[in-house]
Amino acid sequence: MVKEKALYLDRNLQIIFGITLMAVLGVSSITPVFPQVIQKFNINAEQVGLLITFFTLPGAVLAPFSGILADRFGRKTILVPSLFLFAVAGTICAFIRDFNILLVLRIFQGVGAAALSSVNFTIIGDLYTGKQRVKAMGLNASVLSVGTASYPLIGGTLGLLGWNYPFVLPVIAVPIGLLVLTLLKNPEPRSSENIKEYLVNTWKCLRSIRVLALFGIGLLTFVILYGTVLTYFTLLLGNSFNASPLVIGLILSAMSLTTALVSSQLGRINNWFSLGTTIRLAFLIYSLALVLIPFIHNLWLLLIPVIIYGIAHGANFPSVQTVITGLAPLEYRAAFMSLSTTMLRLGQAIGPPIMALVYIYMGIDATFYVAAALALLVPIIGTVVRREKNF
Repeated sequence: MVKEKALYLDRNLQIIFGITLMAVLGVSSITPVFPQVIQKFNINAEQVGLLITFFTLPGAVLAPFSGILADRFGRKTILVPSLFLFAVAGTICAFIRDFNILLVLRIFQGVGAAALSSVNFTIIGDLYTGKQRVKAMGLNASVLSVGTASYPLIGGTLGLLGWNYPFVLPVIAVPIGLLVLTLLKNPEPRSSENIKEYLVNTWKCLRSIRVLALFGIGLLTFVILYGTVLTYFTLLLGNSFNASPLVIGLILSAMSLTTALVSSQLGRINNWFSLGTTIRLAFLIYSLALVLIPFIHNLWLLLIPVIIYGIAHGANFPSVQTVITGLAPLEYRAAFMSLSTTMLRLGQAIGPPIMALVYIYMGIDATFYVAAALALLVPIIGTVVRREKNF
């Protein structure tokens, strides 16, 4: 009997890993040099944050359009120019000496990045089915988490050479774009529909209660992650435990690495639990982790809820993406995934202000309790749609 080749050795999936690593490169790799950027361009802390805003805003606006274009004209037709634009605009940033021009280039880089974080999931859905799709989504989410955990360290190390060196990293997208163009073997959608028929049929597919529930789950996932964990948990570490930025980074990296480990095992988890059950259990675990945080008064013991949270996120995020790709026909899948990405970005945007209101009126501990209560909504939503196939 010939032993089946491990999925992570599949060349198509390895190329997708490269796309995923570019999708999460644009922010986390440059934040360590923000103090140097402030000094170099003689700006204030509020202005340096625009480097994030101007990069992420195009993605929030253009993601649905990139999905439609990928369905109508093909994945590679959108993906290859996006990678090249991301690389060129991002790399030129390293040679700019005017902050306003730097912001303009970040907009163009953000336009290039708009398609990356949705088309990668789309292609996984195109290439794989069944258990293979579950494994591929888990492995891809694992790579994403490793990138999220390692880019700040890479960017900070390059920053020792100068503020602009981390901005050179997007040049890696050029060879990845060439690999996509020449070696990626993916099916492309073929449809004789005109644009009106395409939009009407896409909307019909989107109106499923299951799809809407999954979009809501994705939104809620990132409201909790960005609103509570990445905002008020870090404030708790700094204000209540006097943790240094390095210690805060190490604790958050522990969560990312745990997420990566669990995501890589999603195929095995799926042998025991359906994807819907995995999602519901993950949110129960989210809630447990969040409730524990206010009761812990030792800095390093906070690693316990952080690791628990990482376990939940490693099981939840790729499971949601897998179910969504399975619900979308090939001809409409990119639109589905781009809308999913838009919901995730919306969660990133509204999470901090929502939890800010909780913090102002109820205190920092309440942000964790409210987030835990929100997490408990998902098992309730799951009971509404549990009779649906694959949920």
